[in-house]
Amino acid sequence: MKIAPSLLSADFARLDSELKDIEQGGADLVHLDVMDGHFVPNLTFGAPIIKALRPCTKLTFDVHLMTEHPEMYFDDLAKAGADMVSFHAEAAVHHDRLVHAIQEKGMKAGIALNPGTPLSMVEELLPILDFVLIMSVNPGFGGQKFISYSLDKIRRLRAMANAAGREDLDIEVDGGVNKDNVKALKAAGVTIFVAGSSVFGKPDRKAAIEALRQK
Repeated sequence: MKIAPSLLSADFARLDSELKDIEQGGADLVHLDVMDGHFVPNLTFGAPIIKALRPCTKLTFDVHLMTEHPEMYFDDLAKAGADMVSFHAEAAVHHDRLVHAIQEKGMKAGIALNPGTPLSMVEELLPILDFVLIMSVNPGFGGQKFISYSLDKIRRLRAMANAAGREDLDIEVDGGVNKDNVKALKAAGVTIFVAGSSVFGKPDRKAAIEALRQK
């Protein structure tokens, strides 16, 4: 299992030290939510901030685009040092084209699904995707409660991926992840766990990450 603390829950006044803190605490990735204020009702940061943070850590940069017209961001994200990029199925039409565009720039490509979006949106793309991001809260804000029916959705996605010969597909979950549900999520097939307040909301980030791993 891989733990990806979400920078959305960090102290924005000291992002460099927050990154170093989670890296020393044993995080595997850092999750970076790019929001445009249109696809979701919130604004965060973009490629310039990601580029500025890149020298601060060796952690994998997992960028989640919660934006309209996600293809507009790919070039700048690649230049900024992003390693993984996911865009929302609901925000695009030509999913295959966008997946290949991300991969051609040397980044891993994923598609994110909102809680109410069916798995059929990614079924045909399983042969080419590097990962699928399942939103277990409605996107836009941190600190929300886990939506319980997401667990069955993840089980069905894992079965769908296995049936397609993609046992290696990474399934990422984002929203309300904590030490109380991480065991069930892992059993359902999740491999990447985005954790916001359950890591950055704790004074000891190393202990918080270890608590997630031990479940």
